[in-house]
Amino acid sequence: MAQSKPVVGIDLGGTNMQIAVVSPERTILGRAKKKTKPDDGRDAVLARIAEGVQEACADAKIALSDLAGLGIGAPGAIEPSAGVVLEAVNLRWNDVPLADLLRKRLNMPAFVDNDVNVAVYAENVMGAGEQSRDLLGVWVGTGIGGGLILNGAMYYGTFFTAGEIGHTILFPGIPLGSRSLEHNCSRTAVVDRIVRLVKSNRRSVIPSLVDGDLEQVKSKTVAKAYQMGDELTVQVVDHVADLLGIAIANVVTLLSLPRVVLGGGLTEALGDALVERVKKSARANVFPDKCKQVKVVATRLLDDAGALGAALIAQDRLG
Repeated sequence: MAQSKPVVGIDLGGTNMQIAVVSPERTILGRAKKKTKPDDGRDAVLARIAEGVQEACADAKIALSDLAGLGIGAPGAIEPSAGVVLEAVNLRWNDVPLADLLRKRLNMPAFVDNDVNVAVYAENVMGAGEQSRDLLGVWVGTGIGGGLILNGAMYYGTFFTAGEIGHTILFPGIPLGSRSLEHNCSRTAVVDRIVRLVKSNRRSVIPSLVDGDLEQVKSKTVAKAYQMGDELTVQVVDHVADLLGIAIANVVTLLSLPRVVLGGGLTEALGDALVERVKKSARANVFPDKCKQVKVVATRLLDDAGALGAALIAQDRLG
């Protein structure tokens, strides 16, 4: 029997959390956005989640008791059936029973999945995935996450960690902290590299875009500099896109995938420029040539993908 009450979907990122009250018809009724602030500790993050749910309910003009339950997408390795965050690097969490903690705090059923898994699920049901039977999603934000749909269903793998493309190793011979896709191609890595190069006296428009405060460089700053043709930014971003395309090509080659969806804050900010460069790199590095038909497309649901996907997961599991 389809759920007749709204649910709340939570996209818990390393920097921000997006919270949405979602109707049974999959429309967003109310929203809230809060900073995650993982350095404040687990309990403080949980308190902000609870506050955000209350705020989203107020925005939707409903009571907390009107909700059927909640779904949350959390970064890192998740065991969905147990609702446990096994390891979340960006939150510095290990073995956190998130579903139980939220169930007790908010007095409603709670379901947990990986943040990119839920975003990819929403894109496949409602957006750029176009209900593909086989699909890779790659989200480029604070870190890099991935999700896989195989044979029409979310694929978790034996250890519930399938899709963690951000933690694949690109450069095994170099020092720790610089080896993985996430270390090199996340929004955090892009900003850090540009700032470091600016501080080493490389010319760029970046300082002028943030009034000299390099701590204020964000995805939108990078995108604006790229659109202006800033040589340093173009070099960094194009190199990152090429590396991302190579990593994607490896997965496409391994699994013979027909479609890849790119999302996350950096993708949304840079738009077609990033997607086209990644697509070109991916198609250049797949095997065999038949795989060059792979479609690499941008998210359609944008910022809403994670919260909508978390809500869809809750609706599915509530029945």
